[in-house]
Amino acid sequence: MASLFTGRVLVVNNSARDELDTEWELGRRLENKVLLLYFGSGECPRCQKFSLLLRDFFVRLTDEFYVERASQLVLVYVSQDETEEKQTKFLKTMPKGWLSLPFKDEFKRVLELRFAVSDVPAVVVLKPNGEVIVGNAVEEIRRMGPACFRNWQEAAELVDRNFLLAEDFDDLARSSITDPIRRLKYKLNKKTKNEEKKEEGEESC
Repeated sequence: MASLFTGRVLVVNNSARDELDTEWELGRRLENKVLLLYFGSGECPRCQKFSLLLRDFFVRLTDEFYVERASQLVLVYVSQDETEEKQTKFLKTMPKGWLSLPFKDEFKRVLELRFAVSDVPAVVVLKPNGEVIVGNAVEEIRRMGPACFRNWQEAAELVDRNFLLAEDFDDLARSSITDPIRRLKYKLNKKTKNEEKKEEGEESC
């Protein structure tokens, strides 16, 4: 999914307004995750109500207050705001985990055309490879809430990297088998060295 934003800058919605502008940074934030592109505006009456719902939706899936570990979910706000000040004001009321395109980035228009967004609010749901899962998930989010993420996760066939890979289990198994042997060998070596020191002590007397 990072390939969708290759050569672009994404801004982290935090106080420092950190910018993700390298392939590594974008890959780290976007790969192996369901991506939501939220087309909206802070001043649009329809968006205002839905944005509060979307904020709660995102928080319940990613905040440690609600879940043990964050879901594999990332959201990029594609602003339809009239000014940069209005975009900034809106984002201050949204989760710090959100990302956004810089206000003046014309790539927003490219995304609108690519995903046929003609009205707001709109939420395009994408697989990690860029394929569309849902063209506009606004009604689904309204109807199902966070429960709809499981459907997207299955459709995206995400690899849960919180679990060990098969080779990791093999390494763990080998380690478990050899650990007792190594500990025994260590004890025997230690015992032998102690006996040698004792014998040397007796000889010197």
